[in-house]
Amino acid sequence: MVLWGPLLGALLLVVVGYLCLLGLLRQRRPQEPPLDKGPVPWLGHAMAFRKNMPEFLKRMRAKHGDVFTVQLGGQYFTFVMDPLSFSPILKDVKRKLDFVEYAEKLVLKVFGYQSVPGDHRMIHTASTKHLMGHGLEDLNKTMRDCLSLVILGPKGPSPDASSWREDGLFHFCYNVLFKAGYLSLFGYTKDSERDLLQAEELFTEFRKFDRLFPRFVYSLLGPREWLEVGRLQRLFHKTLSVKENLEKDGVSNWIAYMLQFLREQGVAPAMQDKFNFMMLWASQGNTGPTSFWALLFLLKHPEAMQALREEAARVLGEAQQSFNLDVSVLQRTPVLDSVMEETLRLGAAPTLLRVVHDDHVLTMASGEEYRLRNGDIVALFPYLSVHMDPDIHPEPTAFKYDRFLNPDGSRKVDFYKAGKKIRHYTMPWGSGVSMCPGRFLALSEMKLFVLLMITHFDLELVDPDTPVPPVDPQRWGFGTMQPSYEVRFRYRLRSPE
Repeated sequence: MVLWGPLLGALLLVVVGYLCLLGLLRQRRPQEPPLDKGPVPWLGHAMAFRKNMPEFLKRMRAKHGDVFTVQLGGQYFTFVMDPLSFSPILKDVKRKLDFVEYAEKLVLKVFGYQSVPGDHRMIHTASTKHLMGHGLEDLNKTMRDCLSLVILGPKGPSPDASSWREDGLFHFCYNVLFKAGYLSLFGYTKDSERDLLQAEELFTEFRKFDRLFPRFVYSLLGPREWLEVGRLQRLFHKTLSVKENLEKDGVSNWIAYMLQFLREQGVAPAMQDKFNFMMLWASQGNTGPTSFWALLFLLKHPEAMQALREEAARVLGEAQQSFNLDVSVLQRTPVLDSVMEETLRLGAAPTLLRVVHDDHVLTMASGEEYRLRNGDIVALFPYLSVHMDPDIHPEPTAFKYDRFLNPDGSRKVDFYKAGKKIRHYTMPWGSGVSMCPGRFLALSEMKLFVLLMITHFDLELVDPDTPVPPVDPQRWGFGTMQPSYEVRFRYRLRSPE
C-alpha cells in the first residue's frame, strides 16, 4: 500500500528545494544591474513589496541607485527609476522587451481569455477607429444619455431631487460610472428600469471581484476566495455572453468590431464571452475611482471648484441647465483637462512591465550600460519616478488644479528634469505598446461625469474637515488607486436659475 502522505511531503520538499536552489544559485554577472535577492529563498522581497510598493522601491533606489534587480516570488524584476532613461524601453526598436507575453498570461489567469494571434493589434485598431474622432463623439453622446439615465432615473428628476441626499463619494462615483459605461458599451433594452436594475446587480458583483483582484493576481487568495472568484468569473461570462448581447440594442461599434474579428478568427462563443469580461474590466475598472479623486479634490479645494464652474458657464452658456449638453464642449475645457490630468498624476499608479527576450543591453541617459537577462522582467513605476519627482512637479504631493495650464490658459506640456525637457511627464495610461487604447473614451467619460455633477448639483462633504484618505496599499501597481476608507458627501439637484 502506497503511503501518499509521506510521498507527497517528499515531493513538496523536492519542489521547494529546487525553487530555493534556483534563487541561491543566481549571481550577478558583469554589467548587470545590482542584484538583491531578498531575505527569503524564492520569495525574495515579495512580502515587503506587497506591503508597501513605493516605500520598498524608495529603499532599493537609495541602496542601489536608479537601476536594480530584485527577486519577487521566484521572478526577477529589473526596476528602472530614471525617467530620462525610459525611452529606450518604451520604444524598444529591437523588440527585445515584450509586453504582449506578460499581458496574455495575465488575462488568461484573471479573465479566462486565451489570446489569439493579432488580437492585441486588433484592439488598438478598433480603438483608433471607434474611440477617436466621430466614433468617440457618437459614443460620448450615448454616454451622456446613459449618465442622465443613471443619475436622474428613467422618468427624470424625482420631486424630491432638490433635497439633500447623502452617500459615500467613492461608492457613488464608481456606481454611476460603471452602470453608465456598461450600458453605453454593452447595450440596453427597451425597458430602462430593468436595465438599471441589472446594471446595479452587476456592479455589486463587479465590486466583489474588484476587491479580490490584487491578491488574485498575486495568487494570495484563501480556498473560499478562490471558489468565489470562480463563481464571479462564470457569472460575468454568462451576463456578458454574445448570446445575451444579441437581445440588446445599442451595443457599441467598438465592442461589435472586436467581436466580429474574433468570430472571423474562429474563436468559440464561450471565449468571446470571456473577452467581453476582460473589456468590461479594462473599460470600467478605473473611471469610477479616478472620478472619486477628482470630485474629492474639487470639494477640498474651493478655488478649483470655482474655476471649473466659471469655465463651465463660459463654454456651456444656457445649455448648462440641461443634461443634454453638446459633447463637443469637451474639446474646449482646458481647466477641466488640467484638473483631470492632475488627478491622474496623484491617483494613477500603474506598473509598466516588459519581458526580456534574449540578453539585452540597456543604455541609460547617463551613458551607463546594463545587461538585462533573458526571461527577467523590466519594470517602470512612473508614480514614484515621474509623478512624485519634485524636480518635474514641484510640491508633488499637493493638488494644484492649474499645474497643467500655462499663464495664458493653454495646456502646459513643457516639464523638465535636471534641466532637460522630459517627454514622459505623466504616465497614467502607460506608454508605448502598453498605452491604454481606450484612454480617450475613459477621459471623456470622466470629464462628462464631473462636468454634469458640478453644473447640475450642489455638492458638499458631510464633514468639511475630513482629510483626503490614504490609498489602499493593496492597489499599488494596478491602475488608479482606491481610498482606504469611504468619504461621506451630500448632493442635491440645483434649481434652475
